Amino acid sequence: MTQFRLNAARLMASAASVVLLAVAPAVHADALQDISKQIKQGQHAQALEQVDKYLAGKPKDAQGRFLKGIVLAEMNKPNEAIVVFTKLTEDYPELPEPYNNLAVIYAQQKQYDKAKQALEMAIRTHPSYATAHENLGDIYARLASQAYDKALQIDSSNPSAQKKLALIRDLMGTAGRPGKTTKPIGDARPVEPVKLVEAPKPPPAPAAAPAVVAPVATPPAAAPVSAAPAAAPAKPAAEKPAADANADIVRAIDLWAAAWSRKDTKAYLAAYARDFKTPGGESRAAWESERQKRIAKPGAIQVSVENLRVSVDGDTATAKFRQHYKSATLKTSSNKVLLLGKRDGKWQIVQERVGS
Repeated sequence: MTQFRLNAARLMASAASVVLLAVAPAVHADALQDISKQIKQGQHAQALEQVDKYLAGKPKDAQGRFLKGIVLAEMNKPNEAIVVFTKLTEDYPELPEPYNNLAVIYAQQKQYDKAKQALEMAIRTHPSYATAHENLGDIYARLASQAYDKALQIDSSNPSAQKKLALIRDLMGTAGRPGKTTKPIGDARPVEPVKLVEAPKPPPAPAAAPAVVAPVATPPAAAPVSAAPAAAPAKPAAEKPAADANADIVRAIDLWAAAWSRKDTKAYLAAYARDFKTPGGESRAAWESERQKRIAKPGAIQVSVENLRVSVDGDTATAKFRQHYKSATLKTSSNKVLLLGKRDGKWQIVQERVGS
């Protein structure tokens, strides 16, 4: 089994082959290429200094922020890198690479549940992202190894667990293979993308700003990204087909559940519209305070959605699903209904209730 594919060789190859869009000013493209070259050459301190200078002038630039996350990970500053990649997932939830790189760092820290959640989000965002699929397989193998180890601690004479553990270790390469050198899961490094595409533009502002470019990997066999013909104006969001609206709603619910699972109260509360009807009729401030206290309790939280069904009627929608919730003190499954509305181009929760 190939271990996490974000190894040093892949990083170096990627750093050397970053392609910048023509929409990026040449001066910015040159600066980013220089930073990538410094990463390739192992000049991490210089790369960090340059990327900080770059971001001082373009603090929201996704590509620059992504490169900073890579540099911090290379400099063995995982917690700082986690902050950078996590913020990127909040600002650009449609990009799979920040989720994937978060998973690599979490795996290095042996936080396999967090790594699994991050990879699942990368795959939901980009179902054909092969690297995330392979990395998720490695995480499952590591979790299986831990489970079999635990089984053998309880019953050391269990032949079935012994065989399965030996098989898993062989797959992961930890048992050793003649003529092949492998690394344990988590020894890899976050990778920068080989191609960049233009990120979704914010609503028009009085003063025009340069388009933000964000890193996105092109999966195998995917159609090449190309600019839309100038003569074909984009359709307003309200004219999107129902299938597109359904996909947007599914993505919004996935992000809501993921934010809840990683105890990111800011992203979790941002999923709720300003006119959200609180369950008990209390004020929004009181409801938010209560939710923050609950989410901040010690211990991990896992929230997953099953059998999601969505119906759309213009700018309103209803989502019904089975919600699975697990914390240090509680494990429940219940039917959930979310009423959503389109607010400023985003699908947000306006009401939630338990029931079918």
